[in-house]
Amino acid sequence: MALLRDPEPETWHRKSFGRARGASFRSSLGLGRQRSPAAAARGLGHLSAWESAGTSGLSAEVADEGFGIWADQLGDGRAHLIGIYMNRQGEKWELQLKGSGKTPYSRNGDGRAVLRSSVREFLCSEAMHYLGIPTSRAASLVVSDDEVWRDQFYNGSIVKERGAVVLRIAKSWFRIGSLEILAHYGELDLLRTLLDFIIREHFPSVDVKEPNRYVGFFSIVVSKTAQLIALWMSVGFAHGVCNTDNFSLLSITIDYGPFGFMEAYNPGFVPNTSDDERRYKIGNQANIGMFNLNKLLQAINPLLDPGQKQLTAQILEGYPVLYYKRFRELFKAKLGLLGETKGDDDLIAFLLQLMEEKEADFTMTFRQLSEITQSQLQELSIPQQFWALKMISKHKLFPVWVSQYLLRLKSNVNDSDSKRRERMTTVNPRYVLKNWMAESAVQKAERNDFSEVRLLQRVLQHPFQKHPAAERAGYSSPTPSWARDLRVSCSS
Repeated sequence: MALLRDPEPETWHRKSFGRARGASFRSSLGLGRQRSPAAAARGLGHLSAWESAGTSGLSAEVADEGFGIWADQLGDGRAHLIGIYMNRQGEKWELQLKGSGKTPYSRNGDGRAVLRSSVREFLCSEAMHYLGIPTSRAASLVVSDDEVWRDQFYNGSIVKERGAVVLRIAKSWFRIGSLEILAHYGELDLLRTLLDFIIREHFPSVDVKEPNRYVGFFSIVVSKTAQLIALWMSVGFAHGVCNTDNFSLLSITIDYGPFGFMEAYNPGFVPNTSDDERRYKIGNQANIGMFNLNKLLQAINPLLDPGQKQLTAQILEGYPVLYYKRFRELFKAKLGLLGETKGDDDLIAFLLQLMEEKEADFTMTFRQLSEITQSQLQELSIPQQFWALKMISKHKLFPVWVSQYLLRLKSNVNDSDSKRRERMTTVNPRYVLKNWMAESAVQKAERNDFSEVRLLQRVLQHPFQKHPAAERAGYSSPTPSWARDLRVSCSS
């Protein structure tokens, strides 16, 4: 279980081939504004216990219900938990290296991660944080001079790629699969011990001494998972691999692999070329959430009495209501709607239908609706820079939708057009990490040019604000022609 060791035993400074640090994670860890790696290391002094114990880390065993098929025992095949850090607020953060070498669960793998997938995770986890979506965080990215062999699209084309290691942090890395594996093999005492630990550490509203503690735990996970997936949908995020080993028990987004932010609106959008059956298409994520929660319920069922089993079954049945309630709230906010009217659901669905039929950009359609004035909409006078709205305006039913939308806006109490636009620009991002943006940064990083990684870091920390450098880079423009057929896969 040893980590990759530095072959040079001395401790003087040596140049690394490529590196990037997440500036904002310091506030999560309570490190202040240290500038140098040495200062940051001193700030992590609480980790001296594991450092002095050697260079070994912990890797966890999990099971996986992947693509609807039981995959039995898996685990952290290339991730090492290297310490738990407590910040000044008393919060505990688990620090994990990804791509740091073989573990007991590597099977036939090398335990390494490639640069392209590491850059994508490094950027996207931070982007999601600033979009207000619960997520693991990325603290640093270090590029190795060692190369690894990968078949990126599983077509027999094996090539050498650069390796990298990401330091990522989360309150916990336990997943649904962490409980499934114990239940599957009948290790009920260990299952109970682990579940009680998770409740005690991460679910303060649940009394671990209460007989119904597992019911309370399950209720919270169901509610938070529904909210998380609704948030994904509100920014057009498709996770790509929603297996049970990729679903956090804390309902945060983890394991960024073949994800994608939807460009042209399409409920069938699948970013992962490995998903031949389109199981994890963006429009099916809410259903997959319920499937995974049902697997969680099956895992904890042996610990429940008949009455508790009935309660948890009812809780799971309520998941669709929780999901759609949050989905509706988010999309009403995206349209600047206040209060409640009977036709709100139809208004949202009508717009999405027009977007789908015209293949309009999801992110920029809502952003441009945030910036256009009601008078411009009334006159159907769409400025040229609103290219996504221009696309929808060619639909024969667009004037019908506009008239319904403007009529609905009149029912907003104590509102004005300027207030509406200001409100909408705080929930409709101008920038998300589209795959072509990540790919552009990866290609440069492969040449030891991290300028675009750093630019994206800066831009994605303020996704709702216009950024001159981002505009010059085309981040709010239509997808470049070279990127229209861009593909990603599970290979990493």
